[in-house]
Amino acid sequence: MTRWQQGVQARLLGNTALMTVVLIAVNLLFNIIANAGFKASADSRTWRSFLLWQVLGNLAGLITVLTLTGLLRYLPLRIAFPLTTGLTVIGVQVVAAYWLFHEPVSPRHWIGTLLIAAGIFFVGTR
Repeated sequence: MTRWQQGVQARLLGNTALMTVVLIAVNLLFNIIANAGFKASADSRTWRSFLLWQVLGNLAGLITVLTLTGLLRYLPLRIAFPLTTGLTVIGVQVVAAYWLFHEPVSPRHWIGTLLIAAGIFFVGTR
């Protein structure tokens, strides 16, 4: 590793807030990909398509586990777990279910989503 790469890595690792945000964002993105992959797998008409989407979903799931593990270096479990889980519920409902698969989301579900967002806010603040 060059000196420049070491300097960049040191700055990134030294910036806890940046790393926390990046890890949360990557975790959310890959949780959405994993769940969308499992939905696509369930809708598959062939075994090949089924397995392809299962592999994609599970690889994305592995990345979510790794990002959560990395996030636990910066946040306590009591904050990291509800934060990532709550954001996943919102992300999967809005992005995967509503936008990608055009599933109906009732007003009751939207209210629940807002309550989850409020819960994330209260868990994340001290």
